Amino acid sequence: MTQRKFAFLVHPRTRVSEDLSRAWKPFRYIPNRVLDWGLKRLPVPPLHVADVYLRDRMSEPIGWVLAVPLSAKQMLELPPKKVVSKIEEAIKKAAALGADIIGLGALTSPVTMGGQKLLKRTNLSITNGNALTAVMTCEGIVRLIEQCPTPAPAIAVIGASGSVGSCLVRMIASNRLTEHLILVARNMNRLNKLSESIRQDNRDIDVRTSYDMNVVREADIVVLLTSSSDNLLQPEHLKEGALVLDDTQPRNTDSTLLSRRPDITIVDGAMVDINGIVINGDINVPSGLAYACLAETMLLALEGHPAHFSIGNPTLEQANYIGTLAQKYRRYGFSLAPFHSFGKKLPHDNPTYEVKG
Repeated sequence: MTQRKFAFLVHPRTRVSEDLSRAWKPFRYIPNRVLDWGLKRLPVPPLHVADVYLRDRMSEPIGWVLAVPLSAKQMLELPPKKVVSKIEEAIKKAAALGADIIGLGALTSPVTMGGQKLLKRTNLSITNGNALTAVMTCEGIVRLIEQCPTPAPAIAVIGASGSVGSCLVRMIASNRLTEHLILVARNMNRLNKLSESIRQDNRDIDVRTSYDMNVVREADIVVLLTSSSDNLLQPEHLKEGALVLDDTQPRNTDSTLLSRRPDITIVDGAMVDINGIVINGDINVPSGLAYACLAETMLLALEGHPAHFSIGNPTLEQANYIGTLAQKYRRYGFSLAPFHSFGKKLPHDNPTYEVKG
């Protein structure tokens, strides 16, 4: 298939002026409260954050990163119709640049129901990036298991019934990564349906469900996958020596958690090595790395994928397919990056376990 071009959508997170200044430096001098007011009431257009190139072909970009001009809080609290309209404006700009595939970053995915609210478009392909996010998160769990002193660590997934969470939980079970699985989410109906399907196919796995964060204290490894903009994980939620993988944007952990609980380790989730790709712009990740949702969009563009991909909840088949593409384009990277914590590289061991969908 012919290679296509992509655009990836992001938005400012908690530090609005700092994030927006990555697209236009003068934003850093405007107080957050003023920016918050302006983004809510003024017709601010989508912002061009970065151009993306293949390192061995720098003559023209293969994609672009665009910012939807709404803060994380606004994405969750403004009327959904207004939020989707802002996202549609960014998609229109992406199409004008020449994008064929649109990737949904951070909260642009959950506020559009994983892309389902955007399917009326027939001229562009949509993906929420959650299939590769699930794959890379699962590989991250494997690496944490190798580093965990507990021989059979219990794993807690917070946000388990969501788009990434539901796929990840099935991958954990199908790969037999644990015998003790703790699933936490607000929607108990969806959570119980998920847990029942896991129990039916994996009767040797003990599965617990709850909406109460306090059950996480029983877990050796904690995975965060919510669409909240708050710091959900607190010191009292974690057992001694817990390993935390925070795969949320905006993140659900704060760096002060490390000073309050120096016994724990917090890892930035789903970071992908893209050493063969150049991002000309500041997307607030270390050079040579990208979030998995962006990497999935890149892979689909490289492959020339002709249709929508991960919409709503990704399937195990989609996770397996995107994992295969990551292998196919390994010359550009597309492997799990060394562990980072709040952007700083940590000592790590390379995973030795092959994750399967």
